[in-house]
This record gives sequence, C-alpha cells and structure tokens, in this order.
Amino acid sequence: MSNLPLIVFDLDGTLVDSAPDLVNALNFVLEREGLPAVPLAPARKMIGAGARAMIERGLEAEGRVCTPDYVAKLTDDFIAFYADHISDNTRPFEGTEAALDELASQGHRLAVCTNKLEWLSNRLLNNLKMSARFAAICGADTFGVQKPDPAILRQTIARAGGTPAAAIMVGDSGADIGVAKRAGVPVIAVDFGYTPIAVKDLDPDRLISHMRDLPATVANMLVAASN
Repeated sequence: MSNLPLIVFDLDGTLVDSAPDLVNALNFVLEREGLPAVPLAPARKMIGAGARAMIERGLEAEGRVCTPDYVAKLTDDFIAFYADHISDNTRPFEGTEAALDELASQGHRLAVCTNKLEWLSNRLLNNLKMSARFAAICGADTFGVQKPDPAILRQTIARAGGTPAAAIMVGDSGADIGVAKRAGVPVIAVDFGYTPIAVKDLDPDRLISHMRDLPATVANMLVAASN
C-alpha cells in the first residue's frame, strides 16, 4: 500500500448524520398513504441501500405489499421531498471535519462512494460546505451499480485518481464492508452509523467509535502494511 492512500468514505451514517432528514422524507410518504410514521430509532436501520430500499422497508414494516410501479412512484415522491429538505437537520458527525482536515494535511486524497444518488450527494455536501474536500463524489447512479458491487468502489477510486492497491474504505454497514472486501480494499468501520447488524460482526479490518480516531487508525494500518 502507498504511504499516502486515497481514503474513500461512505456518506450517510459515516460522514454525516442524515437520519433525521431521511426519516422525515420517509414519513412524509407513509403518512400521505395513510400509514403511521416510523420512529427515528428503528428507521435508522432502514438507511443505507438507497431511497427505493428505504421505501420498501418502510412499507414492509407496516405490512404493506405494493407493486413495483407503485413503489417507484413513492420513491420519486420521497426523493422530491427529500431534495428540498436535504440539509434541514443533517450535520457531519462530531469530529468528522477535523479528521478530514488532518488526513488532507498529511497528503491523503479523499473521495465519497455512496448508494445515495450522485446529485443528492453533491447537493448535501455543497449545502454543508464539504464538497471541495473530495476528489470524487460518486453515487448509485454514477456508474449504474451500487454497493456492494465492487465496480462502484473501483470506479470511484479511479475517478479520484487512485488505485485499489493504494486505497482505504471507511463505512458503517455491511454494504461498505462487502464492497471493500470484494474490491480488495482494506476497510475501517464506524460503529455509530445505520446498520441492522453490528459492524464488528462483519469483520472490518479496523473499527472506530469516533471520527477523531480515524487519522491514527489510518496511520496504524499503514505501519502494519509496511511490516
């Protein structure tokens, strides 16, 4: 591994706590359909596989079975509402911006690889004044595949000017750990994100509980790789 690998981040549940705005959009759609709102805590576990999957999980939680066309319409409505409220309550996790600054000051390039749509990812990061930190911001529609398909990570790395042999993935879910392993990229998991399965049980290479620990964890991985 290069001394200065590219660091590729998941977005929702890793860089930013977007659950309040995502769940508000989900509940907008559910309540309009006459279904009860989903509380924030259980709804956090529905996040991570894109808007359509979140809608499907919300409907399943209420025992509603719908046609693909109907789910597609609800997904379009969800995205339209969410786009207008994308940063009402979303904020970077504590310590995130300082960690990114430290990594950048050490010479690391940074990128985002998410299952959120690219234009929504850019809008959110622009609103939070974070976009300029990243050499590439790629979403589920950028390459026509989403995590855990390794193509999305490999192509994000290429767009950011890196190589899989000199990259590290940082994420919060099974999709992030899965995409990294399939692409042959080491992965650091955060345990404060959105996953129904504890990430420690998914065998990441490293596990952190606060973003302030990320730069030291990256440095430790580089030392281990060089020995």
